[in-house]
Amino acid sequence: MPFSPYKTINAVVQEFQITYTQSNFILETEFNIPDYFREDLEIVMQDGAADCSEFAICENLIYPVLKEVWKHYRQKFILWSHKSLTFDEKLSGFPEYVLAKKSPLGNVVFDKPYFILIEAKQDNFEAGWAQCMAEMLAAQKLNEKPEQEVFGIASNGGVWQFGKLKANVFTRNQIFYTIQELDKLFAAVNYVFQQCELLLNAEVV
Repeated sequence: MPFSPYKTINAVVQEFQITYTQSNFILETEFNIPDYFREDLEIVMQDGAADCSEFAICENLIYPVLKEVWKHYRQKFILWSHKSLTFDEKLSGFPEYVLAKKSPLGNVVFDKPYFILIEAKQDNFEAGWAQCMAEMLAAQKLNEKPEQEVFGIASNGGVWQFGKLKANVFTRNQIFYTIQELDKLFAAVNYVFQQCELLLNAEVV
């Protein structure tokens, strides 16, 4: 179930009085992509049905990238797939992927969410960002720390767009990333994970 009824960025901005801005906040942080990953992705994209459906895009193009980066942060975070995220009736649904703090109670407990990824279905990034912003708002409210950044990604598998929410200001990164430029994409995703780790470490101190 998506974060309805928001279909446009404008609807979310007006409903929650969010200031919408654009700037290049992503600082590409180098990530060493294993050769096996490059080979596997090439095979899937060349000979498989990598983008024949929404599920295929998530499984073949989006999740593998997130998982590869997450493995380097797995001691502190869990990467959840299609996990319920509920604040109230308006801000509830199932994001495609959520990066959340690893609970001391084990891997069955959903703890504090740090970033959200939503698939831009049928390449509709306007609706994708409306959904993602609503999810980021839900995460912000659940965390009860509005001044702490929450990160968001909207992707159709090929194109990846990044955003962040802090207090009532949403910032969309002006530069988009693509799976064809894999090193740059991984560096951008790695930056988001790194920032989430810094936020988590700051809480511990």
